[in-house]
Amino acid sequence: MFFGMLTGNNIYKKTIFFNLSVLFLFLINPVFANEDRIPDVVQAVGNAIVNIKTEEIAKPETQDKKISIIKRFIESEEEEDINENYGSGVVINPNGIVVTNEHLISKAISIKVKFLNGKEYDAYVLGSDPELDIALLKITGETSFPYLKIKKKKVVRVGEKAIVIGNPYGLSNSVTVGVISALGRNLRIDNRVYVNLIQTDAAINPGNSGGVLMDTEGNPLGIVTAIYSEGKGIGFAIPIEDVMDMLSEFLNARSKRPIFGLFLEKKKDDSGVYFYVNRIIPGSPAEKSGIREGDRIIGINKKKIREGIKLYKTIKELAKMDSIELKIFRDEKTFIIDIDTKSINEYKPSPIDEGLINIRVSDIKGYSKLKYRTRQRDGVVVTKVYKDGLGERIGLKNGDIIIKINNFLISGKEEFNTYMLEGLKRNYILFQVKRKESIFYLPVKLDILL
Repeated sequence: MFFGMLTGNNIYKKTIFFNLSVLFLFLINPVFANEDRIPDVVQAVGNAIVNIKTEEIAKPETQDKKISIIKRFIESEEEEDINENYGSGVVINPNGIVVTNEHLISKAISIKVKFLNGKEYDAYVLGSDPELDIALLKITGETSFPYLKIKKKKVVRVGEKAIVIGNPYGLSNSVTVGVISALGRNLRIDNRVYVNLIQTDAAINPGNSGGVLMDTEGNPLGIVTAIYSEGKGIGFAIPIEDVMDMLSEFLNARSKRPIFGLFLEKKKDDSGVYFYVNRIIPGSPAEKSGIREGDRIIGINKKKIREGIKLYKTIKELAKMDSIELKIFRDEKTFIIDIDTKSINEYKPSPIDEGLINIRVSDIKGYSKLKYRTRQRDGVVVTKVYKDGLGERIGLKNGDIIIKINNFLISGKEEFNTYMLEGLKRNYILFQVKRKESIFYLPVKLDILL
């Protein structure tokens, strides 16, 4: 009877044929199967995607404005002086290590991490890479957190489905789906040069920065970093391989940052891309080699400076060699400077306070203690702020007491030097400062340091 109905009724025939066709496509085309996996993937990883809120001092328009802002800030008029920023992050370790974007935390004076269950924690910066636009945070408090396991994916393919999870506009754990639109994108957005990005058409909005880009198997493909404001449906992510390289570097306690002693700015004109020397640390290998402020570095080891070059990665690679050859342009002339890398690997800036941030600090004792009439025991006191230097720009004054650096209490100048060097390795320095009876935070944004 059943087979007779199939052969005698076209409706039954078409129904069975359609169902078999769908089943056949489902079996031979994994895209159909992956469609049903998306809710499962989102549910599995959602608890590891966090909302990040940072606070920073409102940016002044003028020098006088800056002084008044800092004054009002330390008098606790926070509603006028503090900006709040929101973004996303991905917990990648059960101990509470979070990956997010560097631009979100670069000027932060406080960082809060909030999970999907509503629990909120303080966090501090473990390390950051401004050129890569990646930062690592450490959550304080508990020691066991939901996290996203990083699995190495063999190939990322253009056209494959992709999932973005983040917190656009503070809307926690928002999910969008699209495809991988392109690979290896290089672009400049908001004065940052991004290299080797993954492009996707999955919707990305403000607040998605720091969120995760995944495939439909739950493999992380990248960390969301940028929106292309000139076009809709175009967003970008940093490949997860680059993130993991940075993670291993910053979690390696034995690693150190080689310092040549140059503060640089990447510029571009009709002649091409070059590094402009803004400042040189006195006594550094750079000064001893004959480089001057105002020089242009137009080549390294016979290779031209290009838009996408990553300075920190380049100097680490060069430091492993015996020597470095810099091509310099000065006074309409071009010449070569050879540097022995041994001098770079062994160098430590000294004095650190004057060389790096243009201030002078001393232990809180003797004359300094009497002059500034303080009962503070821990920390160092600022005894001089050089005009137009970095210390003045961030708002330090004579008599300020620096109590902590990057959440570490300092007992004196020796520990100040130790934690400043550690901050160089992290690419992140945050001072806790006491001024009279007020305590506040000042982020120290170092220029690009080679």
